[in-house]
Amino acid sequence: MEEIDIRELLSYYKSKLGLLIIIFTLVCLLGCGYSIFIQKPMYNSYTKVILSGETTITQSDIVLNQNLVDTYAEVVKSRRVLDQVIKKLDLDLTYEELSNEISVTAVSNTEIIQINVKDKEPVMAKNIANVTASYFTKEVLDLYKMNNVNILDEAILNKKPYNINIPKQLLIYILAGITIACGVVFIKYYFDRTIKSSEQVEQKLHLPILGSVQEFSKKGRKR
Repeated sequence: MEEIDIRELLSYYKSKLGLLIIIFTLVCLLGCGYSIFIQKPMYNSYTKVILSGETTITQSDIVLNQNLVDTYAEVVKSRRVLDQVIKKLDLDLTYEELSNEISVTAVSNTEIIQINVKDKEPVMAKNIANVTASYFTKEVLDLYKMNNVNILDEAILNKKPYNINIPKQLLIYILAGITIACGVVFIKYYFDRTIKSSEQVEQKLHLPILGSVQEFSKKGRKR
Protein backbone atom coordinates (compact mmCIF):
# COMPACT_ATOMS: atom_id res chain seq x y z
CA MET A 1 0.00 0.00 0.00
CA GLU A 2 1.29 3.42 -0.98
CA GLU A 3 2.37 5.60 1.92
CA ILE A 4 0.01 8.51 2.55
CA ASP A 5 1.30 11.97 3.32
CA ILE A 6 -0.99 13.37 6.03
CA ARG A 7 -0.27 17.02 5.19
CA GLU A 8 -0.92 16.36 1.54
CA LEU A 9 -4.13 14.53 2.40
CA LEU A 10 -5.36 17.37 4.60
CA SER A 11 -4.53 19.86 1.84
CA TYR A 12 -6.52 17.72 -0.59
CA TYR A 13 -9.50 17.69 1.79
CA LYS A 14 -9.26 21.47 2.03
CA SER A 15 -9.30 21.79 -1.75
CA LYS A 16 -12.42 19.60 -1.90
CA LEU A 17 -14.30 21.47 0.82
CA GLY A 18 -17.14 22.27 -1.56
CA LEU A 19 -17.62 18.61 -2.45
CA LEU A 20 -17.53 17.65 1.23
CA ILE A 21 -20.28 20.14 2.04
CA ILE A 22 -22.44 19.00 -0.88
CA ILE A 23 -22.22 15.30 0.03
CA PHE A 24 -22.77 15.99 3.75
CA THR A 25 -25.82 18.17 3.05
CA LEU A 26 -27.27 15.65 0.60
CA VAL A 27 -26.98 12.77 3.09
CA CYS A 28 -28.61 14.80 5.87
CA LEU A 29 -31.44 15.98 3.63
CA LEU A 30 -32.13 12.47 2.34
CA GLY A 31 -32.09 11.09 5.90
CA CYS A 32 -34.42 13.76 7.26
CA GLY A 33 -36.70 13.38 4.26
CA TYR A 34 -36.96 9.65 4.92
CA SER A 35 -37.74 10.17 8.63
CA ILE A 36 -40.36 12.86 8.01
CA PHE A 37 -42.09 11.80 4.79
CA ILE A 38 -41.41 8.09 4.21
CA GLN A 39 -40.81 6.27 7.50
CA LYS A 40 -44.07 4.96 8.91
CA PRO A 41 -44.54 5.43 12.66
CA MET A 42 -45.08 2.23 14.65
CA TYR A 43 -46.52 2.01 18.13
CA ASN A 44 -46.05 -0.60 20.80
CA SER A 45 -48.07 -1.65 23.78
CA TYR A 46 -47.76 -4.52 26.20
CA THR A 47 -49.58 -6.41 28.89
CA LYS A 48 -48.12 -8.55 31.65
CA VAL A 49 -49.42 -11.94 32.72
CA ILE A 50 -48.43 -13.66 35.95
CA LEU A 51 -48.26 -17.44 35.94
CA SER A 52 -49.57 -18.03 39.43
CA GLY A 53 -52.81 -16.97 40.95
CA GLU A 54 -52.85 -19.05 44.11
CA THR A 55 -52.70 -17.43 47.51
CA THR A 56 -50.32 -20.11 48.72
CA ILE A 57 -47.42 -20.94 46.41
CA THR A 58 -44.97 -23.74 46.98
CA GLN A 59 -41.45 -23.88 45.60
CA SER A 60 -42.51 -26.66 43.24
CA ASP A 61 -45.25 -24.40 41.88
CA ILE A 62 -42.69 -21.70 41.12
CA VAL A 63 -40.38 -24.14 39.34
CA LEU A 64 -43.30 -25.54 37.35
CA ASN A 65 -44.48 -22.10 36.27
CA GLN A 66 -40.97 -21.02 35.23
CA ASN A 67 -40.59 -24.17 33.16
CA LEU A 68 -43.92 -23.45 31.48
CA VAL A 69 -42.91 -19.95 30.34
CA ASP A 70 -41.68 -21.12 26.93
CA THR A 71 -44.75 -23.28 26.47
CA TYR A 72 -47.06 -20.42 27.39
CA ALA A 73 -45.23 -18.16 24.93
CA GLU A 74 -46.11 -20.61 22.15
CA VAL A 75 -49.72 -20.73 23.33
CA VAL A 76 -49.97 -16.94 23.10
CA LYS A 77 -48.97 -17.00 19.41
CA SER A 78 -50.96 -20.12 18.54
CA ARG A 79 -53.76 -20.14 15.99
CA ARG A 80 -56.08 -21.20 18.78
CA VAL A 81 -55.58 -17.79 20.43
CA LEU A 82 -54.84 -15.43 17.54
CA ASP A 83 -57.70 -16.59 15.33
CA GLN A 84 -60.05 -15.57 18.15
CA VAL A 85 -58.30 -12.19 18.46
CA ILE A 86 -58.70 -11.56 14.72
CA LYS A 87 -62.40 -12.41 14.91
CA LYS A 88 -63.03 -10.41 18.10
CA LEU A 89 -61.38 -7.21 16.81
CA ASP A 90 -62.41 -7.77 13.16
CA LEU A 91 -58.80 -7.36 12.07
CA ASP A 92 -57.87 -7.15 8.42
CA LEU A 93 -54.85 -9.34 9.13
CA THR A 94 -53.92 -12.94 8.47
CA TYR A 95 -52.75 -15.18 11.29
CA GLU A 96 -49.14 -14.86 10.06
CA GLU A 97 -49.32 -11.05 9.93
CA LEU A 98 -50.76 -10.82 13.43
CA SER A 99 -48.20 -13.30 14.74
CA ASN A 100 -45.41 -11.10 13.39
CA GLU A 101 -46.80 -8.14 15.35
CA ILE A 102 -46.67 -10.04 18.65
CA SER A 103 -43.67 -11.09 20.70
CA VAL A 104 -43.59 -12.77 24.10
CA THR A 105 -40.78 -12.32 26.61
CA ALA A 106 -40.21 -13.61 30.11
CA VAL A 107 -39.43 -11.10 32.84
CA SER A 108 -36.10 -12.27 34.26
CA ASN A 109 -36.25 -14.44 37.42
CA THR A 110 -40.01 -14.08 37.74
CA GLU A 111 -43.16 -15.97 36.87
CA ILE A 112 -44.28 -13.11 34.64
CA ILE A 113 -44.47 -13.00 30.85
CA GLN A 114 -44.91 -9.86 28.81
CA ILE A 115 -46.99 -9.82 25.63
CA ASN A 116 -45.66 -7.09 23.32
CA VAL A 117 -47.62 -5.81 20.33
CA LYS A 118 -46.38 -3.49 17.58
CA ASP A 119 -48.84 -1.88 15.18
CA LYS A 120 -49.18 1.20 13.00
CA GLU A 121 -52.17 2.33 15.10
CA PRO A 122 -51.61 3.00 18.84
CA VAL A 123 -55.19 2.11 19.83
CA MET A 124 -55.04 -1.13 17.88
CA ALA A 125 -51.72 -2.10 19.51
CA LYS A 126 -53.34 -1.65 22.95
CA ASN A 127 -56.48 -3.57 22.01
CA ILE A 128 -54.59 -6.48 20.46
CA ALA A 129 -52.41 -6.82 23.56
CA ASN A 130 -55.37 -6.84 25.96
CA VAL A 131 -57.57 -9.17 23.91
CA THR A 132 -54.67 -11.56 23.29
CA ALA A 133 -53.94 -11.75 27.01
CA SER A 134 -57.62 -12.35 27.76
CA TYR A 135 -57.97 -15.25 25.32
CA PHE A 136 -54.61 -16.64 26.40
CA THR A 137 -55.73 -16.98 30.03
CA LYS A 138 -58.91 -18.73 28.93
CA GLU A 139 -57.05 -21.18 26.70
CA VAL A 140 -54.57 -22.07 29.45
CA LEU A 141 -57.51 -22.98 31.69
CA ASP A 142 -59.01 -25.15 28.93
CA LEU A 143 -55.71 -26.80 27.96
CA TYR A 144 -54.09 -27.37 31.35
CA LYS A 145 -57.13 -27.30 33.64
CA MET A 146 -55.15 -24.90 35.85
CA ASN A 147 -56.43 -21.56 36.99
CA ASN A 148 -52.93 -20.23 37.62
CA VAL A 149 -52.67 -17.51 34.96
CA ASN A 150 -53.90 -13.98 35.60
CA ILE A 151 -53.46 -10.62 33.92
CA LEU A 152 -51.11 -8.51 36.02
CA ASP A 153 -51.07 -5.27 33.99
CA GLU A 154 -53.39 -4.34 31.15
CA ALA A 155 -51.95 -2.59 28.12
CA ILE A 156 -52.24 1.19 28.02
CA LEU A 157 -52.35 3.59 25.09
CA ASN A 158 -48.91 4.68 23.91
CA LYS A 159 -49.13 7.61 21.50
CA LYS A 160 -45.38 7.97 20.97
CA PRO A 161 -43.98 5.90 18.08
CA TYR A 162 -41.14 3.64 19.19
CA ASN A 163 -39.31 3.68 15.84
CA ILE A 164 -39.01 7.45 15.33
CA ASN A 165 -36.66 9.64 17.36
CA ILE A 166 -35.84 12.75 15.32
CA PRO A 167 -32.94 14.08 17.49
CA LYS A 168 -31.27 10.65 17.59
CA GLN A 169 -31.83 10.02 13.90
CA LEU A 170 -30.54 13.50 13.00
CA LEU A 171 -27.35 12.78 14.91
CA ILE A 172 -26.98 9.51 13.00
CA TYR A 173 -27.50 11.31 9.67
CA ILE A 174 -24.90 13.93 10.61
CA LEU A 175 -22.33 11.25 11.49
CA ALA A 176 -23.22 9.30 8.34
CA GLY A 177 -22.88 12.46 6.24
CA ILE A 178 -19.44 13.23 7.63
CA THR A 179 -18.29 9.62 7.19
CA ILE A 180 -19.59 9.28 3.62
CA ALA A 181 -18.27 12.68 2.53
CA CYS A 182 -14.81 12.01 3.96
CA GLY A 183 -14.83 8.50 2.50
CA VAL A 184 -15.70 9.69 -1.01
CA VAL A 185 -13.01 12.36 -0.97
CA PHE A 186 -10.43 9.91 0.41
CA ILE A 187 -11.18 7.43 -2.40
CA LYS A 188 -10.78 10.22 -4.97
CA TYR A 189 -7.48 11.17 -3.36
CA TYR A 190 -6.18 7.61 -3.17
CA PHE A 191 -6.86 6.84 -6.83
CA ASP A 192 -5.81 10.26 -8.11
CA ARG A 193 -2.46 9.72 -9.90
CA THR A 194 -1.94 13.29 -11.13
CA ILE A 195 1.04 15.35 -9.96
CA LYS A 196 -0.05 18.51 -8.18
CA SER A 197 3.18 19.96 -6.75
CA SER A 198 6.96 19.93 -7.16
CA GLU A 199 7.22 18.16 -3.85
CA GLN A 200 5.28 15.24 -5.31
CA VAL A 201 7.73 15.04 -8.22
CA GLU A 202 10.68 14.76 -5.85
CA GLN A 203 8.84 12.25 -3.72
CA LYS A 204 7.85 9.98 -6.58
CA LEU A 205 10.96 10.26 -8.80
CA HIS A 206 13.53 10.70 -6.02
CA LEU A 207 15.24 13.40 -8.14
CA PRO A 208 15.91 17.05 -7.28
CA ILE A 209 13.92 19.83 -8.98
CA LEU A 210 16.23 22.03 -11.06
CA GLY A 211 13.63 24.63 -11.95
CA SER A 212 9.94 25.34 -12.33
CA VAL A 213 7.70 27.41 -14.62
CA GLN A 214 4.96 29.56 -13.18
CA GLU A 215 1.50 29.13 -14.66
CA PHE A 216 0.01 32.25 -16.21
CA SER A 217 -3.49 33.00 -17.32
CA LYS A 218 -4.27 34.50 -20.74
CA LYS A 219 -4.08 37.96 -19.20
CA GLY A 220 -0.54 37.31 -18.00
CA ARG A 221 -1.43 36.93 -14.36
CA LYS A 222 -0.01 34.17 -12.18
CA ARG A 223 -2.43 31.48 -11.15
